[in-house]
Amino acid sequence: MVVDTQTITTPHTGTAAGVPFLALPPAAEPREPAPLILGLHAFEPPRSEAALAGAIPMVALPAWRVYLGLPLFGSRLPSGGVAEVNRRGERDYLVELFGPVVEEAAAELRKVDTALRSLLPISDTPTGLVGVGAGGTAVLLALAEKRLSVGAAAAINPIIDPTPLMAARERRTGTPYRWDTQAQGTREWLDLTARTTELRDAATPLLIINGGQDEVSPPEHGRAFHDDLLARFDERDGEHGGESPVHGAGQSHEHALRHIVVPDLAHSIGPEPGLEPGPLTPAGVLTDRALTEWFHQRLPAFPQVGADSTG
Repeated sequence: MVVDTQTITTPHTGTAAGVPFLALPPAAEPREPAPLILGLHAFEPPRSEAALAGAIPMVALPAWRVYLGLPLFGSRLPSGGVAEVNRRGERDYLVELFGPVVEEAAAELRKVDTALRSLLPISDTPTGLVGVGAGGTAVLLALAEKRLSVGAAAAINPIIDPTPLMAARERRTGTPYRWDTQAQGTREWLDLTARTTELRDAATPLLIINGGQDEVSPPEHGRAFHDDLLARFDERDGEHGGESPVHGAGQSHEHALRHIVVPDLAHSIGPEPGLEPGPLTPAGVLTDRALTEWFHQRLPAFPQVGADSTG
């Protein structure tokens, strides 16, 4: 059922292909078709679609920003509720919780994208993707596995290798993690540092944002990932006579790949409990502005905007 055009100027909640969402209308005329940006929240704050919309609203964008609830969160809690989620995390955080959530979130993007295009006035252009923490991992996984047509993407504090994530959890719980065969397989599959060739072949403009205060996914990991991916693009240029896989001959990969560090940003980008929108911090404002500018410049079909459009 298409959203009522009389109320389309206000935020909407609903479900698309069984996935709960919160949709913010475009800054421009919301009744006209506009690009779509899908957002995926984290395990830590923001850990709901509403909290993510409050953390990175990108209000200046003439696009639909639609924030999705992750599997096993919010209205998608399993039988047994939060207690069951906690039990899975205690039994095997990587194999029973983190891995399955990231996989399902990436896998369902295509059908959610299709469903939203029947609900909202969305232009016939590639989708934008943005994710935080585990949501950022799902975004990168979707790009590597070409889950849908993506015009531009951004990942904030993504877990690009599960090993540091589990080390951080060991420090927090004081319990060593047992890297059995199944855990090793999950780590190898979700190790995006080993999938840079796939990401290069996806040829999607990608922004990586790291928080300077992030102890789970520190900035140096994001920088190394960016540099490795940049090297893969350079390799492909050599194979194609110097032509960029994203922008054609003579175009800089800095336009397609960018890494920035927000000095005061931690791994969590909002206050606990992370279920409702919280006040934007200075670091949050900088993050939101960087995302707004990135999608304005890289996502197809955006009109040119003034330099002060992001506030």
